[in-house]
Amino acid sequence: MSTEMRVHLRRWLSFFAMAALIAIMTGPSGSNNAPVQGLTQSFAQPYSYFGLFRAQRWMIFFTFALVALGLQTLWRRSGGGVRARTAVLRQGFEAPGRRRATVLSAVVVVALVALFIPHLISNPGIQSGIVEQVLAYVILALGLNVVVGWAGLLDLGYVGFYAIGAYVTAWMTGRLPIAAPFHHPVSSFAAIPVAIVFTMLAGVILGAPTLRLRGDYLAIVTLGFGEIILVFSNNLTNVTGGSQGTNPYIPSFTFRIGGLKYLFGNVGYYFLVAGFVVVTIVLFRLLEHSRVGRAWTAIREDEVAAESIGINPLKYKVMAFAIGASVSGFAGAVTASQIGVVYPSTFSLYFSVNVLTLVIFGGMGSIVGVIFGSILVQGIAVYLRFYPPSGYQASDLYMYLGALLIMMMIYRPAGLIPSRRRRREIYQAEDGIGHEGDVLLGEQS
Repeated sequence: MSTEMRVHLRRWLSFFAMAALIAIMTGPSGSNNAPVQGLTQSFAQPYSYFGLFRAQRWMIFFTFALVALGLQTLWRRSGGGVRARTAVLRQGFEAPGRRRATVLSAVVVVALVALFIPHLISNPGIQSGIVEQVLAYVILALGLNVVVGWAGLLDLGYVGFYAIGAYVTAWMTGRLPIAAPFHHPVSSFAAIPVAIVFTMLAGVILGAPTLRLRGDYLAIVTLGFGEIILVFSNNLTNVTGGSQGTNPYIPSFTFRIGGLKYLFGNVGYYFLVAGFVVVTIVLFRLLEHSRVGRAWTAIREDEVAAESIGINPLKYKVMAFAIGASVSGFAGAVTASQIGVVYPSTFSLYFSVNVLTLVIFGGMGSIVGVIFGSILVQGIAVYLRFYPPSGYQASDLYMYLGALLIMMMIYRPAGLIPSRRRRREIYQAEDGIGHEGDVLLGEQS
């Protein structure tokens, strides 16, 4: 067998193996009496073949594999021309004057869509899900992007800051077993700045002694921090309320000016969080190109070299941790107020992994990529929550996220919308400039 035939055979087998894996993942569950039934029925269960006739499930996924294989073959043959035409279009858009007009037009379109979404979706459950599961995760992903994407620090305990923000809000509003500060509960709206300050301090306290570590050791420490917060929130019943959660209900946001009073509903929460997202984008955009952002880039690329030119790595690492933690604290405060109760089970390792998946999927270091990836993935999660297909279970979501992350690492390791620097490195590697390993393993700005 020739080398070319072996390559084609390997490619075919990989597509059909992937289709078989998806068929098993989405197939029916087994049982204790028939443990193999779930596996066999994943292929043999009768199913409608795209509404044409009844067939077994394997035929549907076999068709999907053929279509995916055909599309990849077509891309391999014409991808060079497509990339060349795309590069020409990009150069046209990035021309002086036109780039600014293009960006402004895109911002206007996105703003109009965002303004009309609460009026187009009238289902209160979906409106709440958009705030709780989409916009809140956009904020969390933006904060983690500072830590992971810009400073190059792997944080697996990010959920700990989110938990601190939620519990501080419950404490300030008098919904914990311990009394509110000075025995005077405040509104949830007034608790937001306090939650941000507390989570920022937590980031400094955690970062100062631990950020001297690097790589896997830092990841283990942050993982331990997240687990410590989870254990404390579960076991300190006299402080946090334990596994039963806080004393319901944490009051919703209320805004008063003189005699005017506004009680936030789903639409109010939507515009509040969306406004914070806009402010965060503007501030982070300025921060990315500031002296601090350039210091993060230097530390991420080579910490020893950065230190040799006068950059204090610990200072800027702690700064990144504090900024990421404060953003997470805001998300925790908003979620606690919207849901009305805080449960420790929310703050598991899966939460941190979920947010990290959004950052990797969208493109580490890319603000636009992180936002788009978060909206896409979490939007699908909200849709599956209210309109689950046949055989789907909520517990399967992390399995799909894991499969999505594996596919991204294989086919698009730079993320869905990589940063401009990472995109430039990819094109240079394709043209034989530099080393492909630098693109795959290096970080981006």
